[in-house]
Amino acid sequence: MNTIYYLASCDTCRKIIKALPEGHNLVFHDIKQDPITEEQLDEMYQLSGSYEALFSKKAQLYKSLGLKDKALTESDFKKYLLEHYTFLSRPVFIIDGAIYIGNSQQNILKVHNALRNV
Repeated sequence: MNTIYYLASCDTCRKIIKALPEGHNLVFHDIKQDPITEEQLDEMYQLSGSYEALFSKKAQLYKSLGLKDKALTESDFKKYLLEHYTFLSRPVFIIDGAIYIGNSQQNILKVHNALRNV
């Protein structure tokens, strides 16, 4: 099952979704309305190899909780990812067993190419 984990209230996510190729057949998962489970996070971890790769250091809570001044471990990143949706670097696509994390132009181009080949 090809999935996008996103935030419906995020303008960047909405813009990316609107530009997706037609007939993409993605399952949409709004992480605010339906928080990610530990099982889903573990799947993302298996594909990415790191909780830190899934973690958004741009999140306002990252700064306000003083996390930027701490040496976080992989278990810390996992804990925070499960505690609050804002820590997930968005959007996250899982397409044909590959993971695409974040909204960089290069990443979104890879997503478009992957969706065209599905």
